[in-house]
Amino acid sequence: QLQASGGGLVQAGVSLRLSCAVSGGTFTIYNMAWFRQAPGKEREAVAAIRWSGSVTFYADSVKGRFTISRDNAKNTVYLQMNSLKPEDTAVYYCAADGPPLVSNWIWSSGYDYWGQGTLVTVSS
Repeated sequence: QLQASGGGLVQAGVSLRLSCAVSGGTFTIYNMAWFRQAPGKEREAVAAIRWSGSVTFYADSVKGRFTISRDNAKNTVYLQMNSLKPEDTAVYYCAADGPPLVSNWIWSSGYDYWGQGTLVTVSS
């Protein structure tokens, strides 16, 4: 089970940190990811991290602003979002047990487990 939290309504330029707590399964071997889905748009990969934390992926639209991290002792993955923009407005989902190849991390179909989503709204 994945429980995402940390979303909210904020103004452009501020920061938010999303958390996703994982219960059950074997978190320490899961490749984890954050996806987002804006109204009327397809779900897109935002960031992903290898089970060891040694490799990360970021969408071009968030590079330099967002940071994904994980704490395997707490079974939690985080998404630190800085310098938020109105175009970051979306429901953010955490996903677990992603594919082994980094090149496949962007595909939502590759993840076995999903959280319920947390809404991030950025006003201008």
